[in-house]
Amino acid sequence: MSTKKNLKLEKLAFGGVAIGTGFEKVNDERSRETLEAAWECGIRQYDTSPWYGLGLSERRMGHFLKNKKREDYILSTKVGRLFTPTKNIPETQWVDPSPFDYRYDYTAEGVRRSVEDSLQRLGVESIDYAFIHDLSPDNNADLGDWEEQFEIAKKGAMPELTKMREEGLIKGWGLGVNTVEPIIRTIDYADPDVFVSAIQYTMIDHKDSLDRLFPKVEESGVRLIVAAPFNAGLLSGQKRYNYAGEMPEDVDARYKKMIKIAEKYEIDLAKAAIQFSYAPKAVDTVLVGASKAYQPKENMKAFEVKIPKEFWTALKDEGLIDERCETPQF
Repeated sequence: MSTKKNLKLEKLAFGGVAIGTGFEKVNDERSRETLEAAWECGIRQYDTSPWYGLGLSERRMGHFLKNKKREDYILSTKVGRLFTPTKNIPETQWVDPSPFDYRYDYTAEGVRRSVEDSLQRLGVESIDYAFIHDLSPDNNADLGDWEEQFEIAKKGAMPELTKMREEGLIKGWGLGVNTVEPIIRTIDYADPDVFVSAIQYTMIDHKDSLDRLFPKVEESGVRLIVAAPFNAGLLSGQKRYNYAGEMPEDVDARYKKMIKIAEKYEIDLAKAAIQFSYAPKAVDTVLVGASKAYQPKENMKAFEVKIPKEFWTALKDEGLIDERCETPQF
């Protein structure tokens, strides 16, 4: 039986993309300082993946957490890729990654191997949550036919993760994806516990979550972690949109209008973005990455800022956020 009702989750979680050199080269010292700052400001939930930096993010996070009591933090990672050492590192989004090649494997054997490998990289005896990674139509260019791979996962990864949960190796499982459809299908087919949904409920992009994801989550009782509330940088003032995509003209235009409204009400748009992503009843956790020590501190402060309801009303009046969006109440 699923234990999803009793899963422990925090309001804010630290994401490991940036310390895995997702956007720029980050050295070991800066990574350590960023993780230390996250811990000092009270963040106790950490999410990573073997994919981030081709193993680098997991190793860095594990090295930091090794001096912490295991019961004092929540730790999750991803499954779906296996890694082998190589001198010919594949070209990926990672800047100066570890020397590994990868292949997709959503079979039962592959997923168990992935968890065991992650435990070694992290240097821990257990993880809390395992997320099937990037099993999604937006990853077709690298993955191939995602629907074909989803069928493999239905027969392999999903029942194996359920078995691991029953064995006590993990406390729960789900998907970590950038689209809504795979989450809905998994809820319909299997017995998942918790999902990471990235770039799907932000001030810029939220309609599909309102239309399909949130009703499904609330109906099924699964837990939901909303990741990348800044659209991987845009809403925190970075000149990038999502993980590797170009900036669509309509997104740029809407962002500029949001900036003007934020300036009018003297609102930090990054803090508003975190509050927005956390506001819906369906959301348990907001997952935000960082690569500089000040960032996790600022992210945590977002929950202390009182944003006037007039700001949210103005965004709705301008058609910048959907009328149905739940907004923070103070």
